[in-house]
Amino acid sequence: MRSLNIGATGMLAQQQNVEVISNNIANMNTTAYTRRRTEFQDLLYQTLRRAGSTSSDTGDIVPAGVQVGLGVKTAAVYRITEQGSMLNTNNSLDLAIEGKGYFQVDLPSGETGYTRDGSFQLSPDGEVVTHDGYKVQGIQAIPNEAVSITINKSGEVLYKLDGQNALQNAGQIQLGIFPNEAGLNPEGDNIYTETEASGAPAANNPGQPGYGTVLQGFLETSNVNVVAEITELVSAQRAYEMNSKTITTSDEMMSTVSRMK
Repeated sequence: MRSLNIGATGMLAQQQNVEVISNNIANMNTTAYTRRRTEFQDLLYQTLRRAGSTSSDTGDIVPAGVQVGLGVKTAAVYRITEQGSMLNTNNSLDLAIEGKGYFQVDLPSGETGYTRDGSFQLSPDGEVVTHDGYKVQGIQAIPNEAVSITINKSGEVLYKLDGQNALQNAGQIQLGIFPNEAGLNPEGDNIYTETEASGAPAANNPGQPGYGTVLQGFLETSNVNVVAEITELVSAQRAYEMNSKTITTSDEMMSTVSRMK
């Protein structure tokens, strides 16, 4: 019976849906995490009677044919790139992007990584780095004698030396934007890399047209809505149960046929 395989595809699809939802909930407190959404597509159809064919007895056109679907499949898992909330940390090296854009960092492979997680720190050499030690592009090393670091909305990095009033320039942060942010490849550790689907990045200073601004002393929180995720989880569970019910019903029908002897 087709319904056995159809029900199985539905259960597998909802299982993957629950896995995506559980990952969203697990990352509800991850800095700058963007929630995912599962999209489904129907599978091929088996045509038993083609629409538009002629009736064998009258020669009239059949207005509607007979097609039986073969189930469902997972089409994509999208990243929803809406802005998260801003958390005030009062830490001078915590940066958030208000608007579009990604911080650019140097990866060990030589590639450029992109992240919205601006919880940066200083390395032993005075470089501004991520938690994993990836250097933020555009910033020179900060001297040990610096007593304060200021990063304005346009991404200009300034520091003040002890006993001096004048601010010294340590570089310029630039943001990268993509034609299709959802096409970026997640590498883990809040890092993304460019793909053919994302398109080539365009870099510019924060605050320029189409680019967000940098907020010092803030971090962007996850955009996960826990209430919405729990609702989706319940819906996925019910869909899973209904698909399993179709398999049970099909099995009972086959048992009934096997007893008709």
